[in-house]
Amino acid sequence: MHAAVGSNVPTSLENTTYEPFFYPKSRPFPTCKANPSLSPTNTTLPHSPHSLSDPCFQSTRTRIDPPPIHSPPRRPAMAVSNNITACINFLVLLCTVPIAATGVWLASRHGGADCARLARWPVAALGALLLLVALAGFAGAYWNRRGLLACYLFAMAALVTLLLALLVAAFAAAHASGAYPAPGRAYDDYRLDGYSSWLRAYVAGDPARWEGIRACVAASGTCGKLAADSSSFIVPEQFYMTHLSPIQSGCCKPPTACGFAYVSPTAWTSPASPAADADCAAWSNDPAQLCYGCASCKAGVLGELRGEWRRANAALLVATVALIFLYVVGCSAFRNAQTEDLFRRYKWGNNNY
Repeated sequence: MHAAVGSNVPTSLENTTYEPFFYPKSRPFPTCKANPSLSPTNTTLPHSPHSLSDPCFQSTRTRIDPPPIHSPPRRPAMAVSNNITACINFLVLLCTVPIAATGVWLASRHGGADCARLARWPVAALGALLLLVALAGFAGAYWNRRGLLACYLFAMAALVTLLLALLVAAFAAAHASGAYPAPGRAYDDYRLDGYSSWLRAYVAGDPARWEGIRACVAASGTCGKLAADSSSFIVPEQFYMTHLSPIQSGCCKPPTACGFAYVSPTAWTSPASPAADADCAAWSNDPAQLCYGCASCKAGVLGELRGEWRRANAALLVATVALIFLYVVGCSAFRNAQTEDLFRRYKWGNNNY
């Protein structure tokens, strides 16, 4: 009665073997054309007594799905915040280079303008420490060493605080100026009264220190170079229109208020007002003396020192502002990296990879 289904269909279930077959997951299972209700997608099988002889039913009953393959969990990639932290720490490392370079520049200068070495090596040491700490922070962020990063954040906070204190002190000390215009002159004269009490005490509070600074200025040849250019000044007005450095104005010539007559840049005679300034009596045409013992020479040395610190403060201020900004951003990135790491550990069952 069911012979129309197929010529090879057995009439009895005895001595019948069923060979299983498999289909790859990439290939869809075929739909039974003889009886669509027996397709693999149809979960309701007919209850006909002859359904076992139907080849579509056999294919449905003998299909065996392969067991699912579970691949072991892979170690998650480095968190995005860790990459951001590494980039930020690299920028912090670059910001510390100008600070260290400024300290080295202050500590390594030579000449009459650099006879007063005030707080130069501390800046160089602070810059070197900032450079080392920033390098450690970059290494900790690159290799994801949380302990090293935590030490970096604490150390950098302390060093930035010291740098800010140094900047505030330097700006407070270098804010006031002892320069005042000389009438009819292109250069300025210098007085101690215009500087801060801290700077005045540096050159006038310790006679032994000033003797060392004075000897350094005399040996630097600053005034000798000015005297060697005397042939360039044919008339006194040419010298009066020359721009002199603070040390040249304070140590190599008498104060303008004394009214000395010009002979050469380092030779002056006949003061018109010898009582106008206390330094008028201290002036000497002796190249070894000149005005090295004058208060104006001390003021000129402080003028050079102030100029150096103002240039250094400009570079330090820019680097410090950028450093603080990047440090705050780095702290935020580090906190985000910690949060992602905790979430990743929770997600992967606290496994150590």
